[in-house]
Amino acid sequence: MDLVIRDAYVIDGTGSPARRADVAVDGGRIAAIHPEDAPGPRPSGRRVLDADGLALSPGFIDMHAHSDLALLRDPDHSAKAAQGVTLEVLGQDGLSYAPADDRTLAEVRRAIAGWNGGGPEDSGVDFDWRTVGEYLDRLDHGFDGRGIAVNAAYLVPQGTVRMHVMGWVDRPPTEAELNRMRELVAQGMAEGAVGMSSGLTYTPGMYADDAELTELCRVVARYGGYYCPHHRSYGAGAPAAYEEMVRLTRNAGCALHLAHATMNFGVNEGRAPELLALLDAALDAGADISLDSYPYTPGSTTLVAMLPSWAGEGGPDAVLARLADGVTAERIRHDMEVVGSDGCHGVPIEWDTIEISGVTAPGLAEYVGRTVAESARLRGEAPWATARRLLVEDRLGSTILQHVGHEENVRRIMRHRVHTGGSDGILQGDKPHPRAYGTFPRYLGRYVRELGILSLEECVAHLTSRPARRLRLADRGYVREGHRADLVLFDPATVAAGSTFEKPRTLPTGIPHVLIDGRFVIEDGRRTQVLAGRAVRGEGRTVQG
Repeated sequence: MDLVIRDAYVIDGTGSPARRADVAVDGGRIAAIHPEDAPGPRPSGRRVLDADGLALSPGFIDMHAHSDLALLRDPDHSAKAAQGVTLEVLGQDGLSYAPADDRTLAEVRRAIAGWNGGGPEDSGVDFDWRTVGEYLDRLDHGFDGRGIAVNAAYLVPQGTVRMHVMGWVDRPPTEAELNRMRELVAQGMAEGAVGMSSGLTYTPGMYADDAELTELCRVVARYGGYYCPHHRSYGAGAPAAYEEMVRLTRNAGCALHLAHATMNFGVNEGRAPELLALLDAALDAGADISLDSYPYTPGSTTLVAMLPSWAGEGGPDAVLARLADGVTAERIRHDMEVVGSDGCHGVPIEWDTIEISGVTAPGLAEYVGRTVAESARLRGEAPWATARRLLVEDRLGSTILQHVGHEENVRRIMRHRVHTGGSDGILQGDKPHPRAYGTFPRYLGRYVRELGILSLEECVAHLTSRPARRLRLADRGYVREGHRADLVLFDPATVAAGSTFEKPRTLPTGIPHVLIDGRFVIEDGRRTQVLAGRAVRGEGRTVQG
């Protein structure tokens, strides 16, 4: 055996009680599990690691990650590796980098530079792919041909597909355009994507109506994939938006995974039971549904995402032109502050909840860590004047924290039977959301040990086997013989998120060892030089129709 982990408390991902056992690893897979009371000799190996009572679980799966470029730019990637994350799902919120032609790739790089970096001025990544398959191949090679820090799966981004075929226009597709979108989604699924994502409060994906989305979901379903929407509202229209996604995917015969499922803003305080009742009714009727959430109340996105959808038609240059025009800018302000723009989930924006977390222009650093309202007071002007100036001078690249969540809703949703964990971690910016560095240890430390919202075994299942089932990964998500040795050793008594809103890039404590394919990526609490991650491809075959 390559490795024997001795005397660990094995939490196997099933939700069953932990049991003390030796776990042997050979050739990147779990070769043997020997409970402490089992007869016969204990396994031996070339290396023996004394777990000394640490918990041993499957590697954690981040169901909603924004590491599309970080995995290629940063071989260390301790933000996720140190949390025990061994697999991330990329291509989220309908916007990523494949499939694309030259024009689309340039436009999407600019549009989501606030999420991922990679703007036109960023030479940190060689954008040498155009198809989903080529992007996954690039992940396999990773940094300098040596692989990537953790494994990665990919969702076909519906907004990018629409941009590729139709540009930034707000209209229904022609039959030829819809057929081309179907072809691109089918190609992406055949090349290894695990599903399709949408960002239905982000342009241009939000311009798609239900009929268009249903047709694309039918393609996804033929390949055994799932639909992962950032749906049309997490605010005033949240109940209807959730119901829309359930209905749409049932009509399409497609599995549904609800991205960062939550109920935000004052209008939704205490309303999580309504969402859970909707899901339970659909599940009981035979729907295939899962969801992910992060264990924090604030959200995070870009400042430009708060604008009304009509202001985004035509792409970034058109947005900047509208902001430069006084009359049009006043119309934008009225929609945001009085009406409640669809970009802000139908709720009139409250500038004292919008904290700037990152800027792309160094000269704007003074805004970071302050709300728009606070910066406006310091400048002696209205908040919209400050926001408008920041949007223009930062070329739409500013990221924000939006303090609009409710702890009661967060706790109720994380206990649901189809819940999984997703960080939604944006790694860009001077002061990113701490969820990027802290989601998984925060679940284990705060919500298991401190608050008792979940049992340890139940929480591990949420973070491992449930997402593995959604991704249709037959050999991951459990501590079982024959499964890949993607494993985490942590101390249940001390595991905790180190990241805070003040110091968001602080690494966690209580996670001394993380293995991918049986190789230590974290050893004794330190990042090794190992790059064991690869692209994890979907089945790539038609399963029905």
